[in-house]
Amino acid sequence: MKFKPGRIFLFRVPEGEDLLEAINRFAESRGINAGVVMGIGSLRNPVVGYYSEEEKKYRSIKLSGTFELLSLNGNISLKEGKSFAHLHVTLGDEEGRVFGGHLIRGDVFVAEVYIGELIGEPLERKDMGNNLWLWEAER
Repeated sequence: MKFKPGRIFLFRVPEGEDLLEAINRFAESRGINAGVVMGIGSLRNPVVGYYSEEEKKYRSIKLSGTFELLSLNGNISLKEGKSFAHLHVTLGDEEGRVFGGHLIRGDVFVAEVYIGELIGEPLERKDMGNNLWLWEAER
């Protein structure tokens, strides 16, 4: 698929909000149908996921406490006609240990987010039958 650069957004998510919900709400309210997401900050009690191929589902990894959001990376596309952020995080604790995975939820202490909108054909996620919603693969 081919895209052109669109609008660029930089924003801070208010303390206490769920990061994933806030990004989805922001994208939906501004009509962002495709984009690239990056960010940094700090999350409280985050939950990350690891996809088990055997079980065909995400396993939740619940972390307790406040963690540095070392890296937030992902994308925005459409899922069932609505803006949908697929995000991965790298998190660090006070002892320098690092955790990561698919972001399921995390309460914001601080979050600075960049979204680079992409303009082009609609990029729609579809249920692939393995409990994953993915884009069609290009051949």
